[in-house]
Amino acid sequence: MLIDRLFASAICTFARVLTGVRARWFAAPDPDKLRVYYPNHRSHGDFVLVWSMLPRAMRKRTRPVAGADYWLKSALRRYVINRVFRGVLVDRQAGRSADPIGVMGQVLAGGESLILFPEGTRNLDDGLLPFKSGLYHLACAHPEVELVPVWIENLGRAMPKGHLVPLPLLCTLSFGEPLMLQAGESKEQFLARTRQALLDLAPIAE
Repeated sequence: MLIDRLFASAICTFARVLTGVRARWFAAPDPDKLRVYYPNHRSHGDFVLVWSMLPRAMRKRTRPVAGADYWLKSALRRYVINRVFRGVLVDRQAGRSADPIGVMGQVLAGGESLILFPEGTRNLDDGLLPFKSGLYHLACAHPEVELVPVWIENLGRAMPKGHLVPLPLLCTLSFGEPLMLQAGESKEQFLARTRQALLDLAPIAE
């Protein structure tokens, strides 16, 4: 609906203005490619910035993966994730009935890209948490999909835990070179390689 698209545009504009976000692409964005963008995870605003910095044609066919336990807690959250961003909700609780890889795979099979956080939860410290195995299993099920690391710099400080409105700090998104699952690559090798590709985008501490 038009009102949903207008709300999405307003949220993204608000986030971009407050954070002064800029994007660096190490490979040209390609609207014809099916991709999984996998950023580091510092706040609930992460996917909003990644989504908002995609070219319009790519934004229309890219959906964030989000935890159902958080986004279904209130009517406003449900509206934002379901109607505004068309989020792919996954159940992170023990004993879940739906297969998250299958749910995400259906979206990819339908020709839409994803924003997926391989750490699985927010990391309140510097660096990266160990990657969960979901990215590997998704790549195995859909080896034709490109995997794009995205390092989000400063959003953890611009939008700390408990804050609904970003603080006025500059943020940078670095979109790395696309990766794909290699023939014969083990889960451990794949997760180490994709994690290192994301770390390589982080700014060097002075």
